[in-house]
Amino acid sequence: MRSLFWRILATLWLALALVAGLSILLGRALNQDAWILGHHPALKGLAERVVNRLETEGPRETQRLLERYHDRARVDIQILNDNGEPVVKGTFPPRAAAFEARQKNHRRLPWRRLTQEYTSPASGDSYLLIYRIPYPELEAWHRGSVFWPLSALGIALVVMTLFSLLLTFSITRPLDRLRRAVHDLGQTAYQQDSLARLSRRRDELGVLAGDFNRMGQRLQGLISSQRQLLRDVSHELRSPLARLRVALALAERAEPKQREALWPRLGQECDRLEALISEILALARLDAEPGARHPIALRQVLEKLREDARLLAPEQEIRLDCEGDPQLEGWPDMLERALDNLLRNALRFNPPGAPVEVTVTQEPERLRVSVRDHGPGVAAEYLAQLGEPFFRAPNQTGAGHGLGLAIARRAAERHGGGLTLGNHPEGGFIATLELPRSIDA
Repeated sequence: MRSLFWRILATLWLALALVAGLSILLGRALNQDAWILGHHPALKGLAERVVNRLETEGPRETQRLLERYHDRARVDIQILNDNGEPVVKGTFPPRAAAFEARQKNHRRLPWRRLTQEYTSPASGDSYLLIYRIPYPELEAWHRGSVFWPLSALGIALVVMTLFSLLLTFSITRPLDRLRRAVHDLGQTAYQQDSLARLSRRRDELGVLAGDFNRMGQRLQGLISSQRQLLRDVSHELRSPLARLRVALALAERAEPKQREALWPRLGQECDRLEALISEILALARLDAEPGARHPIALRQVLEKLREDARLLAPEQEIRLDCEGDPQLEGWPDMLERALDNLLRNALRFNPPGAPVEVTVTQEPERLRVSVRDHGPGVAAEYLAQLGEPFFRAPNQTGAGHGLGLAIARRAAERHGGGLTLGNHPEGGFIATLELPRSIDA
């Protein structure tokens, strides 16, 4: 992963290194004697030439060389030996030397005094060369020689600006895309592929975009499902309310004896309406935060549901195939409601004399709970729609409100699993609930 942290750190480190290096370079260029001795065109390599002339041609020719330098470059030169005695006359006038001796603060002098030690590689003798350059001459050279450090500083500033712009754009552009995505999400106009390109980045912003994209898709799915649920709820509530309204109208006009016969019908319609509202609320709660997870003993839950089913359908046989006492982690009430709906759905369509088979298959990381009946099954063209709220296949009309399988599917998804619905190869219908033993936080 190309970390944004290291990118920022490297850019800042490079900027500091460039500024520090160029500051040191400029300081040496403007203030240090060694820089002048090494780069002034009149002094560069002068010590070697003067000493070589002195040792090969003698003091007279050396003096002529110093006078030519003085006339051409306006530089006064003295050469001293190890004892501090001059080896040639030099070009520095005695009156100027006396004036310099009287001035304790050399800053008041009209020239700059530079010294350089040089050891002859031929003879091994050491010499001290003293140069005196007038300040106007030195300032004129500075104006030309300082151009390239300033140019280097300008180039460095341009490079640093480009690096800063690239770094700024690499951060602000993804953030601007995220801002627009947040705005679209707030306006319920979020497009699932709006951050697809940004999520392919291999840094922190790419990870953030991927997480945000998944969150946006999840929220858009929840919003769509809630809207669809409201439409379905409004449609489903119309039928029992219309029947109640008709029954009440008949009761108002009926004779007392006929009115007594209508009260059971009114009570039945109220019970149906209450059951429908209860299932709608149960489905809505599955989208809310369910709270802390708890250990679940699956066998105990299935045994309890089997005993409850015997009370409702004593003529039906429920065959439980579960080895040991498998454990998993989740929300007991939610899982019990899902399994109860699957079991009730199987009992509703299972013919007398054939058992409802509940089978638990255990794997190291997952559990599968299958509920099979021996009923007519469901036509293949309707299998894909099973589990959608309020959907009922043609042969299921009048059997519930079409929310049982939807509740079971939502419960399985909240546990990190899924619900598979289909016809059994040997006949009947089978619903398989797949659940992980533990749920990732």
